[in-house]
Amino acid sequence: MTVTDSLPPTSTADHPEWAARLDHRGRSWWSDFAARTLVQVGGMSAILFIGAIFVFIASQGLDLLWNRLDIGYLLLGTRWEPTVTPPNYGALPLLAGTAFITAVAMAIAIPLAFGAAIYVGEFAGGKQREWLKIGIELLAAIPSVVWGVIGLHVMKPIIQHVFDVQVGLNVLNAGIILGLMAAPIMATIAEDALKAVPDSYREAAEALGATRWQIVWKVVLPHARPGLSAAVLLGIGRAFGETIAVLMASGHRLMIPESLFDSAATITATIAAELGEASVGGDHYQVLFVLGLLLFLITFGINLTADWIVRGRRKA
Repeated sequence: MTVTDSLPPTSTADHPEWAARLDHRGRSWWSDFAARTLVQVGGMSAILFIGAIFVFIASQGLDLLWNRLDIGYLLLGTRWEPTVTPPNYGALPLLAGTAFITAVAMAIAIPLAFGAAIYVGEFAGGKQREWLKIGIELLAAIPSVVWGVIGLHVMKPIIQHVFDVQVGLNVLNAGIILGLMAAPIMATIAEDALKAVPDSYREAAEALGATRWQIVWKVVLPHARPGLSAAVLLGIGRAFGETIAVLMASGHRLMIPESLFDSAATITATIAAELGEASVGGDHYQVLFVLGLLLFLITFGINLTADWIVRGRRKA
């Protein structure tokens, strides 16, 4: 075959094989272009949606935030009474309740999630690993309202009976429910972090005579620390943003909790409970959106920190 035979003819009428080849190239180019465009639109739309949500939340409370709201009292005030005259917009009980419940939730979720991730990733094998992963994913798919019903009708009498307290809807109840909700997601992320550790590290440690647990404790966990830290931070973000389950399990008491057995209120539960009763455009309505903006910034900072930890490890 000569060189001229390999070049596309000026007319494809007498060369059907070249016509088919050119038509295939054209379809491939359009398919690749459509796929790239779809991916770009999907990526940009996520950023645009986040920006639109931020702008909407900020715009609803901007007038109160700039003109009539004392930011210092909002963050440090101890009285949340938006319906009295004059109103009190002290959100410290809400911030304290959110932080207290989240701390209890993480104290429960971290051991459960990391224990499950270590067992599934390092000890379980074959069918057992697959069934455990399916079970963890099913736990993560349980709706929030179902967890809230569990806290209201299952955990409440158990806490009252075991700890001999009058109120079963409290920080401990909400923390347990939130911990159980956050643990599956954290376990999935932690297991991926453990899986990312190269097998050569495990083989080298095993060649030196290390036991299975020594390999996990001395080799795998230190190298997976950034991913595990990201799992914890994302779990904290999950706990901070939960609404209906906390509202049903915490007792929603607008005072700073002093113990695990005190009822408490969170930012998300307060917004959900009061937004329907607030007059649109009023100060009460706007201050709830200011709380939403504060919560948005907190969760955004948590997720940004988690992403920074993971990216920093990859660059290192």
